[in-house]
Amino acid sequence: MKILQRISSAIPGFGQEESWQAHMDAGIAAYHQGNYVEAETHYAAALQLAEKLKPQDHRLATNLNNLAELYRAQGKYLEAEPLFNRALALNEKLLGPEHPHTAAILNNLALLYRKQNKYDDAEALYKRALTIEEQTQEPEQADLAQTLANLAELYYTTSKYAEAVPLSERSLKIREKLLGPDDAEIAKTLINLADIYFADNKYAEAEPLYQRALAIWEKLLGPDDRTVAAVLHSLAKLYHEERKYPEAEPYYERALTIVEKALGPEHTNGATIINDLALLYLAQGKYNAAESLLKRALSIRENALGAEHADVAISLNNLAQLYTLQSKTPDAEALYKRSLTILEKAVGPDHFEVSTSLNNLAELYYTNARYDEAEPLFQRALAISEKALGPEHSDVAAALNNLARLYHIQRKYNDAERFYKSSLAIWDKTLGPDHPDVIQTLKELNRVQQVLGKQTAGGRETLH
Repeated sequence: MKILQRISSAIPGFGQEESWQAHMDAGIAAYHQGNYVEAETHYAAALQLAEKLKPQDHRLATNLNNLAELYRAQGKYLEAEPLFNRALALNEKLLGPEHPHTAAILNNLALLYRKQNKYDDAEALYKRALTIEEQTQEPEQADLAQTLANLAELYYTTSKYAEAVPLSERSLKIREKLLGPDDAEIAKTLINLADIYFADNKYAEAEPLYQRALAIWEKLLGPDDRTVAAVLHSLAKLYHEERKYPEAEPYYERALTIVEKALGPEHTNGATIINDLALLYLAQGKYNAAESLLKRALSIRENALGAEHADVAISLNNLAQLYTLQSKTPDAEALYKRSLTILEKAVGPDHFEVSTSLNNLAELYYTNARYDEAEPLFQRALAISEKALGPEHSDVAAALNNLARLYHIQRKYNDAERFYKSSLAIWDKTLGPDHPDVIQTLKELNRVQQVLGKQTAGGRETLH
């Protein structure tokens, strides 16, 4: 999801010196053009002037906010935070804690916290901004719609999909009333809502939203625009996840054609689609076609990004999966290890992507009865997942289930029972009792409990 940043220019009602205003206008223009070096030069020059103003002059708060937002956009979070906090304090003092401009700064600071994974802090600020806007604005205003979308994005990031959906739906309704049904902002909001449903495994709800967004973009931009390709890619992944392979393939192919025409055959955006198309072939057992595409995606990424980039690690991991399915165990192990080494260096040892690589290598060891080597990898993957996603996430349940399977086959039945129960408790909530993973795990739990001499009535009394 993309959040639209708020860059405040001069605030009406305050006298503006021409030199300060000229620097601010130039800074804002450069920011929107992506020329951050020039923007920083102008904002810094304006700030020198603003620091000399009277303490009650609001231009200083505006300047601080804009410079902080520039630093945030550049990933300079440590430089941005004190500027945002100072701008917020000044704004609250001069205009009051319930002023709309206070809400704008709260939104920007909340986004900074979200980028730093300070989700609780971000949530508190978004909620405060939302309260201000609901109290001070008409019920259907663009700023309110944006704050709703921002908070929905936070909940999407933290897998709180039930909280995200109504906020995104409300944002969509406001924007439809303000802009009409076919505006670009409507397409963006539709995609945001579809992404939430997709992540929550509600594919039937996601599909018509993606399709509507696709129709809007094709009408506004034409059928060969890269934005159209992005929606086609999302639909392809949706059909892929639903195992509707014949439907997914033409969407992948059309998306790839558009991207390669726009950016050339060696661009990393194309490599991402090539990688996903390869995984589609992999799921269908078309190993030769999958291998050719996986190697092509790997080559593009290595040439464009360097051999130590995280995306290269992902390609190596996927190629290792293919070799695992082909029982080429030494080749698969070598690629998994190389992928893990790159990821740990590129994103840090506790990043969620590292847990995926750990799980895959552990699964290879598990399949080859190398249980002592598998266990510490599964355990580390679980610890990373719990830290990154929280204890109630579906991926945490999968990590628990992996350990349960390992202990089960090692006849460590008490440990297996404990981990099966833990994974079921999460999956029951996140996937529902009729999901295939829940049903299969319940069967495995019942087998373990039979060995332990525990009787179950349908297996459900074991969940507490």
